[in-house]
Amino acid sequence: MSIGIDPLVDFAAKRLLGSPEHWRITVHFLNAMLRFANPIVDVRILNPINMKDFDVDKLSILDIKATDSVGRRYNIEVQTTRPLGLPKRLTYYAAKQLIEQLGEGDQYADLNPSISICILDSVLFREEPALQHAFELRTDRGLSLSDCLQVHVFELPKYVVPSDNKPITDPIEQWLYFFREAANQTAEQLARRLPGAVFTEAVGVLEMIAKNPEERQVYEDRLKAERDEWARTEQAKLDGKLDGKLEERLRVVKMLRDIVGETDPSDSDLAGLSLDQLGQLETTYQQRLRDRT
Repeated sequence: MSIGIDPLVDFAAKRLLGSPEHWRITVHFLNAMLRFANPIVDVRILNPINMKDFDVDKLSILDIKATDSVGRRYNIEVQTTRPLGLPKRLTYYAAKQLIEQLGEGDQYADLNPSISICILDSVLFREEPALQHAFELRTDRGLSLSDCLQVHVFELPKYVVPSDNKPITDPIEQWLYFFREAANQTAEQLARRLPGAVFTEAVGVLEMIAKNPEERQVYEDRLKAERDEWARTEQAKLDGKLDGKLEERLRVVKMLRDIVGETDPSDSDLAGLSLDQLGQLETTYQQRLRDRT
């Protein structure tokens, strides 16, 4: 039987990457996604998971904050949708995490890099085929101003799952595969594709959520909240498209009405018609114009 717990749901993601007892998972994830010349050896979770954070009545963003042994600050979040203003929000939180390091009497030279990482289960940059994007402060010719502010975005839908059944060895691809496939596979299937102690531990975290009634209920509540939010977002997009079509259809019908020389229906009456009713009226006016010729 498949694990049935999606690591993209915020509760599961925070259990995986924001639990002090599972810091090795967080270290492996950061090293895989950032590929520093000198690997991270230790992290401290700055906002450990708290069950009170998971308010089912409010779908707040539950990010993961951490710092490593050399002082770099990390903000990790997993997004199942592409919320409005996401690029600016990622920049804001990275900048906020940077300035929070300075207290009275501290020097700018004491600032450590602030690094934001977003695993996005949506496509943000449709014109760009790459799925990994690293944003830093540098010129258009590649001259770096500073490494103190970084935003890394990974667009999960662009990842193509390998068609073979061979073990995956590339660290970034391991995590992309895990986020894409973990919910629908068994622990044994994941072990074959993702060998190593870290992913054994990660699978164990998902299994723990599945087996613990309290945590499973919180997971289900958050999953429902995320799906409801997605539905509201999609409906808003649809409403916006319909509003645009309605406005354009209304403009065309008014123009045709004036051309055929009629004053009825009035503008106010036309404004109360549906898209289908306006379409029928547009067809009527067009037929009258053809009959004149």
